[in-house]
Amino acid sequence: MSGKVLVNGANLYYEKVGCGDHVLLLVPGALGCTKTDFKPQLENLNRDKFTVIGWDPRGYGQSRPPNREFHNDFLFRDADDAVQLMEKLGFKRYSLLGWSDGANISAIVAARWNERVDKLVVWGGNAYFTHQELVMYQSIRDVSKWSSTMLKPMVDVYGREYFEETWHNWIDMFTTMAGDSKSDTNLYMEELNKIQAKTLIIHGQKDAMVPEFQAKYLNKHIKNSRFYFQLMENTTYTLRYSDRFNQLVDQFLT
Repeated sequence: MSGKVLVNGANLYYEKVGCGDHVLLLVPGALGCTKTDFKPQLENLNRDKFTVIGWDPRGYGQSRPPNREFHNDFLFRDADDAVQLMEKLGFKRYSLLGWSDGANISAIVAARWNERVDKLVVWGGNAYFTHQELVMYQSIRDVSKWSSTMLKPMVDVYGREYFEETWHNWIDMFTTMAGDSKSDTNLYMEELNKIQAKTLIIHGQKDAMVPEFQAKYLNKHIKNSRFYFQLMENTTYTLRYSDRFNQLVDQFLT
């Protein structure tokens, strides 16, 4: 089943598969959507155990128009969108699988709507970013330097012009948030100790985008969490290592 639901003034696209009692919401990363980030989970997670909901946050994937706008509170806006979407779909309680920005959005949902969240699985998330990480973000601003493997799926979804413009806006937003400061920039650090859900934090040993200390920070400040390190090489777990990833998720959730 797929369709669109009006949430907070935006028509959000979703896909639903399976009929299991355990409901999962998949939360994609920056500029990601169901098509780019979670195809193996929608296709291969056990449909008798799980009801799996994939969605495209506003301005991403098939949740356009409107075009994506970035503000300092965009993670909190997307978290509210996720909760309201599930409410309109009739789901009061569910687990969350989120990566990159989606990990951050999922953590905020678990913190602010803890009565709705059963379990939480996150990878590639960061509750703050350092100046060194900001420099790294800026170094990958030019998408013409990306590999075709990384670039093509995004261009297929968005077209080159929209993707490039939106990616630049994402980088520029973090640059604006940091300002002239050389110190760390808070995203949602104060929310972590509010999370009550059992949490699995996954980190790859060769993750180029998110340093290991970010995953360890989440593990330290989410009181009911486990840290699974060196599972796979990088953050494309859900695609490149989907069988292993799905097995790990299944075991943790059930």
